[in-house]
Amino acid sequence: MRCMIFLAVLLFMQLNLQAQDETKAGADKATEESARPNNAPNQNRLQQGRRGLVGLGGLGGPIELGPDDKQIYPDPDDRIVAKRYAIAHGKLEMIEYESKTVGTKRKMNVYTPPSYSAEKRYPVLYLLHGIGGDETEWQRFATPDMLFDNLIADRKAVPMIVVMPNGRAQKNDRAEGNVFQSAPAFGAFERDLLDDVIPAIEARYSVQADREHRALAGLSMGGGQSLNFGLSHLDTFAWVGGFSSAPNTRMPGELIPDATKAKEQLTLLWLSCGNKDGLINISQRTQRFLKEQGIPHLWSVDSHGHDATHWRNNLYFFAQLIFNVDAAKAALSQKVDMPSEPSEPVQIECVIKDAI
Repeated sequence: MRCMIFLAVLLFMQLNLQAQDETKAGADKATEESARPNNAPNQNRLQQGRRGLVGLGGLGGPIELGPDDKQIYPDPDDRIVAKRYAIAHGKLEMIEYESKTVGTKRKMNVYTPPSYSAEKRYPVLYLLHGIGGDETEWQRFATPDMLFDNLIADRKAVPMIVVMPNGRAQKNDRAEGNVFQSAPAFGAFERDLLDDVIPAIEARYSVQADREHRALAGLSMGGGQSLNFGLSHLDTFAWVGGFSSAPNTRMPGELIPDATKAKEQLTLLWLSCGNKDGLINISQRTQRFLKEQGIPHLWSVDSHGHDATHWRNNLYFFAQLIFNVDAAKAALSQKVDMPSEPSEPVQIECVIKDAI
């Protein structure tokens, strides 16, 4: 079984590499255009950058959708990452930390919210990248600094610190050459995250250093890491999210060996994937297990592929729920079947704004 999973990872990584250059150009262009005041929303702009990875189930395998595989919130438009000059802005900085796990200094990208102050303590979201990325990938794909600035200004998310580390725990952690050879380093990152990244952040920034104020989420390979590490360390993370998680994701019974403990300790578990993503079976098997075990979770299947639009949009919704217990409970309690063309779509922003 582990051999089959590894082969699937290799296939996934080779396809991912083919789209990396095109992805970066498409995502950068989309971000630049979305920041223009008169820019008209274009839902497909980012997706066009990963055209090689979507459609026909070309990535991973055939796509079979079940009754639970539905989109729970409508797609937001590109203005969620438009730079708004009339609001306060946070700070994005690249910092170094000493990694005892790897035996070298490593980098991570850190967002601090507007008006960050050492007099306050902030929750922290650790946000992980994919197999072909690094600590800059989320910024290239989703400009989380602008996304969080806008959410915080609109009172749709609590002020938080967002940490984007490099999930490839090896001395040469660049996404270069034959990157599938670095697959084991994504597993080794578990110790780097727990033993080096989190302590470094908690020593440098004013944070609330407990499980209720730590969240872990990621895209693709980082989605698998988030599920693997987050669900294995519920004493460290109460909020976990996997966006189109890759084949490195452990089997459900290994992810959650104790359903009772998971129910008690998880505040929110978010799973998502696109209905054009050939890796959807990875998330489906996890979701089916959660449903069978009665473990509360949110599962959203939108109309995208294995692409930046899906990751950005799901970060947008996930960010509105984390560190807000009332909002998370409200979202979990109103899970209802969503018609394909709802006349009155559920707007998550309303729930969260009222709960803050």
